[in-house]
Amino acid sequence: MMNKKPSIVYWLGDSVYLNLTNRCSNNCYFCVRNFRYGLDNFNLTLDREPDIDEVINELNSVLKRRSWQEVVFCGFGEPLERLDCIIEVSKLIKKNHKLPIRINTNGHGYLLNKERKVIEELKDTAIDKLSVSLNAHDKNVYNRISKPVFEDAFDHVLDFIEKARNIIDTEITAVALPEVDLQKIEEYANKIGASFRRREYYSPIW
Repeated sequence: MMNKKPSIVYWLGDSVYLNLTNRCSNNCYFCVRNFRYGLDNFNLTLDREPDIDEVINELNSVLKRRSWQEVVFCGFGEPLERLDCIIEVSKLIKKNHKLPIRINTNGHGYLLNKERKVIEELKDTAIDKLSVSLNAHDKNVYNRISKPVFEDAFDHVLDFIEKARNIIDTEITAVALPEVDLQKIEEYANKIGASFRRREYYSPIW
């Protein structure tokens, strides 16, 4: 049975995840949050966004439990909606726990944080890896499956990836959907020197 209280911090395997927001600039038809309240026994549907102190306090209580392999900013929303929270929490992680930090993002960082040097700020905070959900091989497919709120979002995701790849370890991911040409996405990743990871699509059970 799923926990009723929304989880700010949750874990899968040896990774600790931070669920900072449910806001997202995409509305992907395949997103798990369209079909479930959370993952495993964790309720990831927030009733409000936690402040920085709440995130840090809950994270510290979980990190004390055992040895973890990494901390991942990933929940039921786009983490870079809360760039300042990521920066402050990451500073604490690096200072006190020395764990690798990954951000799973839709690549809209510059669209969400106008006038900010997002990649440079993340690098200065010692973010170790970006996992960018590209999820489409062209703009038309991207708009159809991801339903972004921003115009020309696909081009901005490509720009985000190309800015990031020489500064932070950058991985491109894509869900294996019928509309998506994974080979083209992998070829693009190889061309620009990013890694590629295929993610399986699990259709909802009604």
